This record gives sequence, structure tokens and C-alpha cells, in this order.
Amino acid sequence: MKVRLLFVLFAFLMVLSLKAQTADSLYLRQHYDLKEYRIPMRDGAELFTVVYTPKDKSKRYPILLNRTCYNASKYSNYNYGGYPSMYLVEEGYILVFQDVRGRYMSDGEFDNMTPNIPGNDPNNKKDIDESSDTYDTIDWMIKNIKGNNGNVGMYGISYPGFYTAAALVDAHPALKASSPQAPIADFFFDDFHHQGAFLQSYTAAFAVFGYQKDSLTREPWYMDKLTRLYEAPPADGYDFWLKMGPLKNITKKIHHDNFFWKQVTEHPNYDEFWQKRSILPHLKNVEHAVMTVGGWYDAEDLYGPLNIYKTVEATSPKATNTIVMGPWDHGGWAREKGQTTHNHIYFGDSISTHFQREIEKKFFAHHLKGTGTNTLPEAYMFDTGIKKWESYTEWPPKNVPPIMLSFGENGHLGINETADQNMVFEYTSDPKKPVPYTSQIEGLTFTPRRYMSDDQREASRRPDVLTFETDVLTDDSTVAGEIMAKLKVAMTGTDADFIVKLIDVYPQDHPNYEHNEKNIIMGGYQQLVRAETFRGRFRNSFAKPEPFVPGEITDVNFRLQDVLHTFKKGHRIMIQIHSSWFPYIDRNPQKYVDNIFEADEEDFIKSTIKVYGSSTVEVGGTQECCLPAPFQVNEEQLIKD
Repeated sequence: MKVRLLFVLFAFLMVLSLKAQTADSLYLRQHYDLKEYRIPMRDGAELFTVVYTPKDKSKRYPILLNRTCYNASKYSNYNYGGYPSMYLVEEGYILVFQDVRGRYMSDGEFDNMTPNIPGNDPNNKKDIDESSDTYDTIDWMIKNIKGNNGNVGMYGISYPGFYTAAALVDAHPALKASSPQAPIADFFFDDFHHQGAFLQSYTAAFAVFGYQKDSLTREPWYMDKLTRLYEAPPADGYDFWLKMGPLKNITKKIHHDNFFWKQVTEHPNYDEFWQKRSILPHLKNVEHAVMTVGGWYDAEDLYGPLNIYKTVEATSPKATNTIVMGPWDHGGWAREKGQTTHNHIYFGDSISTHFQREIEKKFFAHHLKGTGTNTLPEAYMFDTGIKKWESYTEWPPKNVPPIMLSFGENGHLGINETADQNMVFEYTSDPKKPVPYTSQIEGLTFTPRRYMSDDQREASRRPDVLTFETDVLTDDSTVAGEIMAKLKVAMTGTDADFIVKLIDVYPQDHPNYEHNEKNIIMGGYQQLVRAETFRGRFRNSFAKPEPFVPGEITDVNFRLQDVLHTFKKGHRIMIQIHSSWFPYIDRNPQKYVDNIFEADEEDFIKSTIKVYGSSTVEVGGTQECCLPAPFQVNEEQLIKD
């Protein structure tokens, strides 16, 4: 009976959603004229572009450009899927959607994270990248679309966020305001990898990015490749991938003809192939307004927005540079569900509407129309512990003191305490029984999202997970900024991954949330606040991996992503450390092999791993790490090569 009621409720909500989309599409039809263009690029290629122009011709309008690899045709015929927000649609802009080179109705060949070529000379017909294609698009629109006011804004979520960031480089002078949202910055640290570890949970996504189309099309051409995994998807992804075995079996059974999979598997290290695809080294001398947007629970692209913001801040003093981070998963700010929840955690009501109406709408109106004042702070950040917005004049903020967490006897986690340097904690990591990344059974998720705030009680009870927690906090404790794990380790194997988690442990009397199933008990909940994985072979260089020497004490230092979280009075702070997180990341064989994508079944071995008492996790502020920031590569050498 309950299931039937839930189904009826779901169907009712779907009807309401469709009615809302229909009403919004009707608004477009009543207020906008629609045309499709093929805009010529400097090398002769033509990019398919959908343009909505306000019917009211009594004034001029700025252009809002969205470049996408996800099919601009879906905006044809007055179709509207809720993006951009109706607050922007009703505000009055020339709305433009374009297929990037090589996708759907556009000419050319698609390249993942097209390497940037500095200079952007319109007379150079050969050096083509996303910056040059955007420049040529803007130049054509300013000259050919009637009724524009000469100002262009750009926005996009995820891959379109990368295209927005790529357009910051050598930008067209008409580009006045850009909002990269959940932008990819570097595929070795976003999406398909995390600090050298491959995200096995992304395996199905390769079908979308790894096949060239053979003609112009308004429909996806890769669906038969996608159904290799999703035709009869298993209910238990953990069991499915474990039985799949080493990654080389994915090559044989699934992605043997996928060019992107081939690129990934042939470049397991941060070599020139990946370095050239990072946009970060090229973000220099940006002069217009930039508002980078991200979600604290974005499992796909958390590295991107944080590092794009920081890079522009460091290299471009003329830019009006702002960052907004809210309690969302990937692109959650573009969807309004009424209640803002992530997995089991409730954060408040109408938070996405607040962003769309009070932040995004006003940002573009001020910089493209000259209306209103720029009231946004440098950093507008949501505290995920006390569940409220905070404003900062810089990020990371200097007025929130960092804390140092240390490991002690009987699982004690010290705050700003000197630990016993002679303590040793150990666990045995078995790649045949890896630690699950979530407390729930999930099938083949296209990209997993819920785990980012998931309950860690199941992990804390495993013998292959080190768990440390503080005493009950007597006051609120706020952490803001970067996190760095400084581990001293030794092992019986020759390679290992390290997952470090920062966790908020709720008091036992914490009330349950109404949006959860009744079996979700919030009393004692161990909420994941931030976690990161690090492939130990890259401890000295992402480009030149090294095996560990068995039994030798070794430093493994790595950054986690930023955080703004208040651990409230009555809660505890917890750290967990372990060496697998499956199938979110692939399994490290723990026997060093040159290329894990080619490892054999017999390479996967148990390893006893020791973590020494001199290890710490430093949370907040700006953290210095052992390795240079991954994007600090020699740009001149990359161009030369």
C-alpha cells in the first residue's frame, strides 16, 4: 500500500513538473523569437547555434551564451527544461545555445578538454581551441544578431562550465560577465580521476565522450554503446564491479573501441597529455567579472570551481572575482525542489531559488545591463554545519583559525594537541574485500552523488578502517578553507591508496529528518563532511610515480578539497583513514605495477599498512603541501612540445 502511495505521489509530482515546463515553454513562445544559425569559425567549420531573441524590440539586450557538448538541439522548438532559470528568461536576454565543435549539429571533431593555445589570433586559421571558437562566436553574434547591446555573458554547468572557463582566456572584449558553474578544470583531478586514482564509477560515462559522430545529428549517436552497461543493469554495483575483476577486463568487454578510454588507459600518470588539457595555467589577465559557482557535495566537480576561482584571484587583479559555494550536489542550484536536502541531510528551504533570484540574476543584470549594484561579497559560502550563508572578503578566510587534528591511543582524535610520536596504528587492506564507498546498496550509477554526505558508521566498524574521534565538543568549532593530510606510513606492499575522511558525529539524541525513510536514524549519524583519495605512488610527483619500499616509513602528504563547516556543540569530530573506496575508485593492486589499467588478477595482494602517531590532518586556512599545485606546469614547454 505504501509503495503504491509513493508511486501515485511521484506521478503527481511528475505531472506538476511537466505542467511547469509547459508553462515555461509557453512563456518562451509568447515572448521570444527563435532562429537557428550555423556560425562560421576562422578555420571554416560551422557551429550549430540556437538563438532566442525577445519579441519586444523597443530596447537592446545583452547576449547570454551557453556552449555545450550535451546537444543544443534540445532547446529548439521552444523547448525549455528549466535552465537557465526563469528569473533570467523573464529578465530579458538574447539566449544562445551552441553545440561545441564535433558534437551533434556542429562541424569538426570532438576533443575532450581541448588544449588551450595561447594568443587567439583571429588571422591564425590553424590554432583552434575553445577560446578561439568562443571568440569567433561572440564576434559573429555582436555583428549579426539584431537588438544586442554589445555585452555578452556566459554560463554553464559541468562541461559547459569548462567551456565558460576556457573562454576567460584571451577573451573577446564584448565578454563582460562569466559564470563557470561546477566547471571542470583538469580531468586528472576532476570527474574521471581524483589525485591519480581512477573513478571506476564513471565507467559508463565514457560512452558519451568516446565516440565520434559520423554525420550532423540532433540525436545521441552513442546509445548502443551506452547500453553495453545499462541494458540489464545489476542492482548491486559493488558486486558487479568486483566480479568484473581488473580494469583490463573493462577494456576487453566494454570499451575496446572507445577513444577516450584508450587515452585514459594509455596515460595513467599526469603526463603532457593531461597537463595540456588543464585550463588552469592559462587563466591569466582576466579583466571582466567572474562568478564561479559550486556545490559542497559535488562528487563530479569540486576541484574545478575552487581552483578556477583561486587561480583567477592569483593571476588577474583586474577581474571582479567571486565564488559561491552552496549545499548542493552537481548543478543542484539549477533545480528547485522546495526542500534542499542532500542524501539524508536537510539544509533548508528554497536555497536554489535564493541563488537564482538574489545572486545569479543580479550578477548578470549588473554587469550586462548596468542595473542594480554589485553587492556580492568576494566569497559567498554556505556553512554546512550551522546551515546558513556566510560572507567573506577573501577565500580561504584569514579570520577563521585553522585546527590541527592528531591521532592518539584508543581512537582519540586530538584538537591542537601534540600526539605521541611513537604510536603506531595499522590495518590490513585487502583489494578482494575493498571498503564500500557508501552505506547503501547502489546499482550502476552513472556518477554517484549521495555518498558525499553519507553515514560512515558502517565504515567505522570495519577492521580495515582507522577511526579517531574527539571528545564531545563543548563549543561550536568552525573550520573554513583548505585541508591537508600529512601521513607517515609504512606498508608490506609496494603501492597503496589513502582515503582520508573528515566526519561530523551527531549526538545520540539528534532528531530524525522528515524527508528520510524511518530506518535512517540521525542519532549518532556519522556525516561525511569532506573526503579525498590519493594514489600513494604520486606522493612525490603526479607525473613520475614511485613504488614504496616495504617497511620503510614514508611521508604521504596530500590536499583534500576546501570546506566550510561548523561542528556544533554536543557533536564530535572524526577522522577515518583507509585504502580502498569501491567502486567509486578503482582498486589499487597494492603491488606496484607501471600501469594499473593493465594489472593482472595476481597483482592484487593484501598489504598491512601502518600509520604513525606523527601524522596529522590540518583543517582550515591556506595549507602548504609537499607537492606544487598540480596546475603549476611549465606553460612554455607545453606549447613547445
